This record gives sequence, C-alpha cells and structure tokens, in this order.
Amino acid sequence: MAPLTVLLGIAGLLALAAAVLPKLVADRPFSTPLVMLVAGILLGLAPLPAPYGSGWAEPSEHLAGVESFTQLGILVALAGAGLSVDRPFGPRKWGSTWRLLVLALPLTIGAVAVLGWWWLGLVPAAALLLGAVLAPTDPVLAGDVGVPAPNAEPDLARDNEIRFTLTTEAGLNDGLAMPFVVVSLVLAGQAPSGAWVFTDLLLPLPVGVLAGLVTGRLLAWTMFRAPSSRIRLAEYTDGLVLLALAFLPYALAELLHGNGFLAVFTAAVTVRTQERSHSYHDVLHTFGRQLERLFVALALLGLGLALGDGLLRGLTVTEALLAGTAVFLLRPLIGWVSLLGSSARGRAAFGIAFFGVRGVGTLYYLAFALHAVRVPGQAPLWRVGALAVALSVLVHGIVAQPLMRRIEARGDHVPLRQEDPAG
Repeated sequence: MAPLTVLLGIAGLLALAAAVLPKLVADRPFSTPLVMLVAGILLGLAPLPAPYGSGWAEPSEHLAGVESFTQLGILVALAGAGLSVDRPFGPRKWGSTWRLLVLALPLTIGAVAVLGWWWLGLVPAAALLLGAVLAPTDPVLAGDVGVPAPNAEPDLARDNEIRFTLTTEAGLNDGLAMPFVVVSLVLAGQAPSGAWVFTDLLLPLPVGVLAGLVTGRLLAWTMFRAPSSRIRLAEYTDGLVLLALAFLPYALAELLHGNGFLAVFTAAVTVRTQERSHSYHDVLHTFGRQLERLFVALALLGLGLALGDGLLRGLTVTEALLAGTAVFLLRPLIGWVSLLGSSARGRAAFGIAFFGVRGVGTLYYLAFALHAVRVPGQAPLWRVGALAVALSVLVHGIVAQPLMRRIEARGDHVPLRQEDPAG
C-alpha cells in the first residue's frame, strides 16, 4: 500500500477524532489532548511496519518539520486567544497577567536553568534553553480553564480572574520566551553582530507589538467598518479570515525583525477591542477552535509516538524529577508568590499558578533553537521537555474541569477588586 494512501487515511481519522472526541470526553475527568497522547504512545509501542515504525524517537532528525508544524499551531492558537479577550486593556485590569509575565516568567526560567545546571550538569547555554522552552504555557491545552469563546458570559470571560489571566498569559508568554532563547543561543556560540542586545533581544518586542497594532486596526476596518459591503468581511461570515489574522501580523513583524508571536496576539486583541460584540467574532473563534483541535491532535499524537518509540530511552531519575519539579512545584510556587497582593484572591491565585499547562510552545522552541545552532546536551533537553509536556497534559487534563468547577462554585474566581474603567 502506498505510504501516501496510509497517511491520508490517518489524517482522515485524526480529523474525525478531533471533531468527535471533545463531545465524548465532555464532563469526564480526562481531556482530548490526553486521549491523543495516550493513543500516540500505544501506536509508538506497537510494531508498525516500515516506514511508519521507526524514527519517531529522534526528533533531531525532523527539526525543520517539528518547528514549522508547531509554529503554525501556535499562530492559530494566539489569534483565537486574542479574540477571546473581553476585558479592557490596562495596567491594573491586567494586573495578574503582568505579574506572571514580569515576575513569574523570568524567575521560573532562572530556577529551571539553575536546576538544569546543578542536577543535570548542563552547560549554561543548554540550562538556560531548558528554562526558556519550559516557560510558555499553552492556550489550546489550557482550553478547559481559559476563556471559552469571544461572547461568553462575563462570569466566564472578563469577570473571571482565573480564565482571563490564563488566556492572556498564554497569549503573551509564547513571544516573551524568545529573548531568553536568543540569549541561550548566544551562549551556545552563535555569532551575532556586535549590536545583538538591541537588534535581537530588545527591539523585536516593541516592533512586534507595533506590527500587531497596525495590522489589527487594518483588519478590524476591513471586517467591520469598510464603506462597501463587498469589502466588509464580517458580512460574509467566513472563518478563513482567522488565518489572515494569524499570518499577516506574524509576517509583517518578522520582516521588520520583530517578534511575530507578540504581533499575532496583539493584532487579535486589537480586532476585539475595535468591535467587541459583533457575532463575527464567534465565526472566527469557531473556525479557529476547529483548526486548534486538529493541530493539537497531530502534535500530541506525534509526541505520543515519539514517547512510545523510545524518546525517553535513557531517562534518568534526576531528569524525571526536574520535569515534574518544573511543572508542579516551581510554576505553582513562583506563580502564587508573584500573585500576592493582586486581584486574584485565595483559591483563584492557586488555580492560576497551578494551571500553567505546558504544550506546543515547548516543542516549538526546542525545535527552533536546536535547528538554529547545535546546543550541547540535546538528548536530555528533549527528554525533560517531552516528559514535562506529557505530565502536564496528564495531570492538568484530569483535574482541570473538576477543580475549576469547584473554585467557580465558591465564587473565588471573581477579582478581589473591581477597578474603575480608566484602570
């Protein structure tokens, strides 16, 4: 049987699974990503015939493919996350998000890097890279605890401190992890220009935000305010426009040497800000969620195949301990401390700190960095990164819905202080 025929059949089954599984696992103590991960592991353990039964355990042989696929998934997810943001932008209204980005993100990266250097004996470049790749949280895998849709009830959107904070954090930290990755590549021996601190580290952030603002305003005008109904995209209720929202800001930012991930999320938030209540947001969100489910199904099936085929072969107790510590100790502890004094009270602060779901961003940054430059000690990085994602999908996938229902039933998800509109 031709390999292409088999691959098309597998693709069809994955598309079907991505459509059906969310309904089958609804209100059950496990998630669609967990089901796909387990299915991939079982396939990886099975004696599949050539050319399907080997090579999955060596991601270093497929770095370009892994990087490109995970990049597409992140772009679509960032666009969808940005459209879901319904709380007005402001230093105080987004206070919990800023605390996680300014305090928790670099502190967690530093803590993981220190443990990677101390426990695993990684060189500084590899240790910092490990901290950076474990930093991004996933807006798709955290769907059970994020803002569910653009026009969701305020109790599940702008007035829900947990869901709002996790959605905006996941939307921004994919881009904010990049400077730390850049530093790790410089330490690994990449030869940047003399002005690399400015051109590669600092400049991409404001350029990315500016590119997102410009493209977001232009897209919002074509969607909602164009004088001709032939141009006004919202009149057609076509979800394909989400791809323009995902790809155009990224392309513009990268062409200007900016941060593309920040540009996409900024553009999506800008579109939502320009027109908050239009039903077209639901059309875009529905199409985006369908693409996200397909990307997640493929990504986690592939990760499961790699795990089942032997990606964790050679895993040490220390590596396993580091993966678990990063996800279930460092993130919750540092996140909770960072939120002290914020509008996230008690159990809400605990929920935000605990639900730092690792996922596609970790796989992307590993592939991106190792594709760009040879970093010493690649095998431990893949083992720890892959195990961290698998553990996060397993534990968070099981406890997310029950814990969120319990917190919201107690009313702890409401911000401690309702700031004035100017905040």
